[in-house]
Amino acid sequence: MSTARRQLLPFSALSASYFAHIGFFNPYLPLWLKEQGYSLLVLSLLMTVPSATRLVGPFAWGWLSDHTGERVKLLRYAATTALLISLGLWVDGGTAWLALVLFLVFLHTSAMMPMSEAALAHLVSVDGVFDAKRYGRVRLWGSLGFLVTVFAAGAWFEVWGLGHFPAWTVGSLVLVTASVWCLPDLKEAHAAHEPKPSLWPVLRQRPVQWFFASAFFHVLAHMGLYIYFSLHLDALGYGKDVIGLMWGVSVIVEIVWFYTQGRWLPRLPLTGWLILCALLTALRMGLTAGWASVWWVLLLAQCLHAFTFAAHHASCIALLSHHFPGRLRGRGQALYAVLAYGVPGVLGGLTGGVISSHLGLPSVFWACAGCALLSAFCSWRVWQQLHRPGPA
Repeated sequence: MSTARRQLLPFSALSASYFAHIGFFNPYLPLWLKEQGYSLLVLSLLMTVPSATRLVGPFAWGWLSDHTGERVKLLRYAATTALLISLGLWVDGGTAWLALVLFLVFLHTSAMMPMSEAALAHLVSVDGVFDAKRYGRVRLWGSLGFLVTVFAAGAWFEVWGLGHFPAWTVGSLVLVTASVWCLPDLKEAHAAHEPKPSLWPVLRQRPVQWFFASAFFHVLAHMGLYIYFSLHLDALGYGKDVIGLMWGVSVIVEIVWFYTQGRWLPRLPLTGWLILCALLTALRMGLTAGWASVWWVLLLAQCLHAFTFAAHHASCIALLSHHFPGRLRGRGQALYAVLAYGVPGVLGGLTGGVISSHLGLPSVFWACAGCALLSAFCSWRVWQQLHRPGPA
């Protein structure tokens, strides 16, 4: 086995374990909170707590990792601390206590993927060029981890109930912690006299500004899925095993994309993929809003996840690697986590709670479809800026 492949294997294990944690946590946290007796509005507020940590956490961690180069050591600290704090889910301390535990856990776990993606992007780049095929082969293990737990947890909770949710949280974080301690202790070497580059020259570029706007609206459009999808299907009468199945279908097509993306991504400019993915997101949200009670329509909508998430994510990571190379990589990934996940997560949770309380859950997905169209416009502006004649 080559040295490069040996270095990538632990990242595959981390991706698998981290997304195995996300695979049961994201779909079933709203249902667990509902079972605890929280109203839809309070539940929505609690669901925004993880996103709120992304407003400051990832960028602070990214700044630290860029300036020290110690991404792996920081990952080990973050995972171990999150595991210890998650034990607090077993303490019945009321709403404020639960919000505090969720905040502290996600303050650490929200930083893990940006730092891991930055380290991985460095490993899979050849002569500074991002290798989509090698990245996809690592990232698909995350999809497999998600797939296993979303099915297993759905079946478990359907039979035994949601009372074991805290145990699933702690158990999955044990796997994440074990994975990060198996990572090679890599540190990106920089010359002692090398100046620390500033983000501002990059952020002043129009294509970069439109890119972040596009990512913001695209992920905001997905907040209906991340927060309200399980509740929406539960309200329509679907069982927890079927809810898990629908989450699982989306991950299966995601795996297929990541495994084959080296073949498909070169067929369009990265900015072209952003436009296509945004338009398909609008279609997916419309189908989920209006026809989720028809199982084959819901199945079709979930199959679009191959484009609305997987293709979009791969395109974004490649664009970030291009615009934020070297010692900008960690902060670029962190800024993406803040602007594309932190702010949309908080905004989506708060506004979604108000919209669903007054107009019902389907209205949330119609609003998401509108956000996707805004993302398509911003993506078109990125394409226009990068591909018009003259200097970019």
